[in-house]
Amino acid sequence: MILEVATLNVKIGQESQFEAAFDRAQGIICTMKGYIAHQLQKCVEHPNRYMLFIQWETLEDHTQGFRGSPAYQDWKRLLHHFYDPFPNVEHYEKVYSSSSSELSGSTAEEEKPWRSSRNSGSGPTT
Repeated sequence: MILEVATLNVKIGQESQFEAAFDRAQGIICTMKGYIAHQLQKCVEHPNRYMLFIQWETLEDHTQGFRGSPAYQDWKRLLHHFYDPFPNVEHYEKVYSSSSSELSGSTAEEEKPWRSSRNSGSGPTT
């Protein structure tokens, strides 16, 4: 599993428009080969800064599959005009992980930290 991490600095004053566009764009990413899950998190101290975390099966699923697909053009059209500067994107491999479920005794099915939709427990939205 590969974790894509992107720091997204959105033009000040365009945060709500960006979030609405992302709500539409996440339906694109969810359909891609190798996609596992994603999260978009907003910075508390800098409300125009977001962190996007996307789990992929392989690095190539993101760098070649998604970025080389026609769907990526739709993603760019929806989101790229909000960024200043353009996002820094890096990819990570898991070295170690832990969760509160390991300490509390709950199962992975009971605790799902990665949601594919915005603020809900349901599946991907479009």
